[in-house]
Amino acid sequence: MTVTDDFRAARDQLLALRQDYRQARTGFEWPRPTKFNFALDWFDAIAADPAKRNSAALVIVEQNGSATRRSFADLSARSGQVANWLRSQGVKRGDRMIIMLGNQVELWELVLAGIKLGIVLIPTTTLMGPADLKDRVERGEAGWAAVGSSNLGKFAEVPGSYRLIEIPDAGGPAGAGGPAGAGSATAAEALQYADSAASPGDFTPDAPTLADETLLLYFTSGTTSKAKLVEHTHTSYPVGHLSTMYWIGLEPGDVHLNVASPGWAKHAWSNLFAPWIAEACVFVYNYERFDARALMEQMDREKVTSFCAPPTVWRMLIQADLTLLKNPPTKVVSAGEPLNAEVIGQVQRAWGQTIRDGFGQTETTVQVANTPGQPVKIGAMGQPLPGYDVVLVDPVTGEEADDGELCLRLDPRPAGLMKSYYGDPGKTADAFRGGYYHTGDMASRDEQGVITYVGRDDDVFKSSDYRLSPFELESVLIEHPAVAEAAVVPSPDPLKLSVPKAFVVLAAGHEPGPELAEEILRYCRDHLAPFKRIRRLEFTELPKTISGKIRRVELRHSEERRHADGSERSASGVPLGLGTEYSETDFPGLKSQG
Repeated sequence: MTVTDDFRAARDQLLALRQDYRQARTGFEWPRPTKFNFALDWFDAIAADPAKRNSAALVIVEQNGSATRRSFADLSARSGQVANWLRSQGVKRGDRMIIMLGNQVELWELVLAGIKLGIVLIPTTTLMGPADLKDRVERGEAGWAAVGSSNLGKFAEVPGSYRLIEIPDAGGPAGAGGPAGAGSATAAEALQYADSAASPGDFTPDAPTLADETLLLYFTSGTTSKAKLVEHTHTSYPVGHLSTMYWIGLEPGDVHLNVASPGWAKHAWSNLFAPWIAEACVFVYNYERFDARALMEQMDREKVTSFCAPPTVWRMLIQADLTLLKNPPTKVVSAGEPLNAEVIGQVQRAWGQTIRDGFGQTETTVQVANTPGQPVKIGAMGQPLPGYDVVLVDPVTGEEADDGELCLRLDPRPAGLMKSYYGDPGKTADAFRGGYYHTGDMASRDEQGVITYVGRDDDVFKSSDYRLSPFELESVLIEHPAVAEAAVVPSPDPLKLSVPKAFVVLAAGHEPGPELAEEILRYCRDHLAPFKRIRRLEFTELPKTISGKIRRVELRHSEERRHADGSERSASGVPLGLGTEYSETDFPGLKSQG
């Protein structure tokens, strides 16, 4: 059997068992090739099949209704052409290339071409500025940067011995260089991606691709510290995302829409590897501002059968009339942070489908999830995916338990696990200590083996003698109709060490003030046990990473500053730069509730 046959056999086994979780868990084994190239051994094999070559692989629809459509055969030929052109420009196996593009067809062409060549890809969001790009060039050791015209000028401020490749923005001409790059030497010296159209399409690799060769370097979003540099191989993501395919339930012929921005791991998860492993079509809808009605119109028009979105999008989506979608997808999933019952309930009532949470990291593929055909425990992540041996380890005793840090056993090592934190052997050793991979996420497991997310190890906090999960408290807060988004952190307290404080973003039509603060605090009292109650509240916007994750570390620091002695304060006694805080002690009526 060829490496393609082995990979297909593993894929087909999971397809056949997509509704039979128990059998999939006990019967599945990762394919473990010594050599594997996803673009050559899998994608091109699909394109070479007469029955599949003309099937849709990628559809990108713009806000104005224009569309770009590519078949497997189209992308196979074009990526070979791009790979040949890159090679002619001096790009060679092992070179590092930043790819900084939006959702445009050239992104997928370049990724496939890069895989074929054996170069190391450094996906980068278009939101990055010069300081972040400098970090990526330095720590990622980038020798090349493929960049959209409108972002090319950012590199004028980024030192390094790298070469730029300019890709026209979707619908725009080449050579623009962006406003900041107009006339700069950086823009003038860039190679023009459009020149690749003159290269031959038949690509021959210089050597087989070893399974453990580095393929991807991802900078994590850095919610608590400087971004780590996650190293993935030609198998850890391309083979590892068999688990992601299984979680979503993707099948050949599906049209899969995943709301995610390029540059982050979730984009590779569900806008490339998982759908193409399943031989499904990747559908992308580009928009400047989220419009639920327009999104649902496109979903109907393109016959979307599978939909993945982060909780933020789901929360915005349910503000609209979900029944406007005439043919809802049959597979609906969410990842990034757990969803609360209200969102899941509204989608269930309108679409007749239950949103299934999944858990993974940039460092891994999907580890734990609610899989097709299994009962869903609302608020829970689900159960370990086929190929993952998941345990919970008590952080104090180091023993396996029903509550603790979510860890992966390393014997055998799951295929979907990163190789290392590149350039940081200390962090790598710490993550892989004691025969486990340590996720840094806390969870609990019930008697049925269902796992519920508690929070990041550094987000969970103690109040009196109780350990509190921010997620659990936030899930109650967000059920109040005035609350659009919330984050809970510990607020220093002289008696209890800390008490839960909520930072609240209000839904449209609601104004901040003491009356609403009292109403929300009362709601929390009615829906939380006494030791879990929200004691303080502040209306504010939430600080977030560039990928949209809440930076609770900033909120914790602001609380430390608010309650620190010696802070410079305004006439009202509040430290300068901080907002108005409401405490339960401000409202005598709350005390009467006990």
